[in-house]
Amino acid sequence: MMKKNETAQKMMDFIARSPTSFHAIHNLKTSLLENGFCELLESKKWEIEAGKNYFVTRNNSALIAFKIPAADFRSFLITASHSDSPSFKVKENPEIKSLSCTVLNVEKYGGMLCAPWFDRPLSVAGRIAIAERDSGRVLLKQKLVNIDRDLLLIPNLAIHMNRDANSGTKYTVQNDMLPVLSLAGGTTLADIVAENAGIEKERISSADLFLYNRDRGTFWGADNEFIASPRLDDLECAYASAQAFIQAENPAGNATVLAVFDNEEVGSGTQQGADSTFLEHTLRRINSALGRDSEDYYTEIAQSFMVSADNAHAAHPHFADKADPVNRPALNNGIVIKFNAAQKYTTDAVSAAIFEAICKNADVPYQIFTNRSDIAGGSTLGNISTAHVSLKTVDIGLAQWAMHSPMESAGAKDVEYLVSALSEFYRTDVQTQE
Repeated sequence: MMKKNETAQKMMDFIARSPTSFHAIHNLKTSLLENGFCELLESKKWEIEAGKNYFVTRNNSALIAFKIPAADFRSFLITASHSDSPSFKVKENPEIKSLSCTVLNVEKYGGMLCAPWFDRPLSVAGRIAIAERDSGRVLLKQKLVNIDRDLLLIPNLAIHMNRDANSGTKYTVQNDMLPVLSLAGGTTLADIVAENAGIEKERISSADLFLYNRDRGTFWGADNEFIASPRLDDLECAYASAQAFIQAENPAGNATVLAVFDNEEVGSGTQQGADSTFLEHTLRRINSALGRDSEDYYTEIAQSFMVSADNAHAAHPHFADKADPVNRPALNNGIVIKFNAAQKYTTDAVSAAIFEAICKNADVPYQIFTNRSDIAGGSTLGNISTAHVSLKTVDIGLAQWAMHSPMESAGAKDVEYLVSALSEFYRTDVQTQE
């Protein structure tokens, strides 16, 4: 039997510690601090120096880190991924009495496969907000919470009461998918959250809480060649990008950047999403803090390159007809380069050629994804973020099955391929001839 891949195991451990985007960014922030990065605040003036490493967060759910080379640099090398995954968000005043039970009022966050959420242990994680008031001032504090035990379950309706269940069922969240918390009159969610946070529940002003699958990532297959885990889309790419970014040094005088946005699953149109000013403002502030002018910024961007890393669909062994007849990505066959004529993906001949050369230099296999011509695909970070920072971009990902399920599957070797390729990217002097 094949030895379990160490990089994949560490990635699944990271995912297990990251039940929400807030936890994912907290864990990335901790790793950066352990590796000597300095934290900057958007609300304070930036003092940065050549040869040092920094990061900034927004909303505690998005992060941009960067390394400033000791010598002058002429461009930015950027990876972009996202911290969020489809789930159910807990509504305000969530508890509803239903017969003898208390269920939680939730709503969908992102597009998801609903059926796999039934009959599996779930819990709640996220953040709470505490507003402390005095005359003329409000001091807001935030605290992460994770109820690290099997707390909830969404029970299926028995086959005896729905004989057509295996013929396809249309689910409505409000009627069919509210998780059971307790017997009516039992301990409330507010009680549980407050105890976890170590504060009185009256002090909690509001909360952003999400359901999450309690199953941990695991290896499977005859030779441990596959992995299954919650939130592979897109924490697999976020983890690999961060590892490559921390490890790699760029000898060519490029500033390297790690961007992890939030809210990709709901369109990116938030202050912390790819369709925000976060990346643009960060790059402009780097430029300004180093004493450069706007003309320098424009020439830097013109020579810069971004890898938009968000997982891709593998051809499914049961549904081969859903894949393009030629471009059919497979698990463990390396990085997927994604193309779309409607520019849902930003890859073009130039950006593909650059990234293919990087993969070859890293001795990493790559493959191509295109949708069937009669099936519309989704979009991702690249085409959204380049509307704010216009630079050459390639869209890539790792092949996976069951995207947007609470338990997704991928190849055990592929995350290691991605770390190697992105490490090579960060070490490369990317130049194009106009």
